[in-house]
Amino acid sequence: MSRVVYLIVGWALAQHSVAFAAEAPFAAPETAKVGATSSAGGLVQVTLSLMLVLAAVFASAWVVRRMRNFGRPGAGAIQVVADIALGTKERAVLIQVGAQQLLVGVAPGRVNTLHVLAEPVRTDDAQRGGGADEISPSSSPSPRPDFKSILKRSLGL
Repeated sequence: MSRVVYLIVGWALAQHSVAFAAEAPFAAPETAKVGATSSAGGLVQVTLSLMLVLAAVFASAWVVRRMRNFGRPGAGAIQVVADIALGTKERAVLIQVGAQQLLVGVAPGRVNTLHVLAEPVRTDDAQRGGGADEISPSSSPSPRPDFKSILKRSLGL
């Protein structure tokens, strides 16, 4: 009885393979079919990854800026009130030491005191609480707009 079952199963498999061979006369190996990837999906993934990296860079810069004076006793005793580039390597820097302000010239390998101010100079950025990129007199007729206001105006906010 088992021989008959084996014979029938063998005959059925042989018929199936003959039918399959008739459909594909050349038995080439079948390649693995890979699903089509969307270029838009890849672009979104790259864009999100770039934004994540940029956010991490800006967050770490913010933390470093906030933690710059952390743990140093007397770190607030000397502050740079304003500075301006005079050349490629030379700068004039207004420094606040306690209640006194000094104007110093900074060049590669040299720092010279240019002037000791009798009364402190107030800058526009010092009034807002930020650092200054250039020395601006307190009697300036129109203060230079800051980046934040220019960006908001250009974006229409």
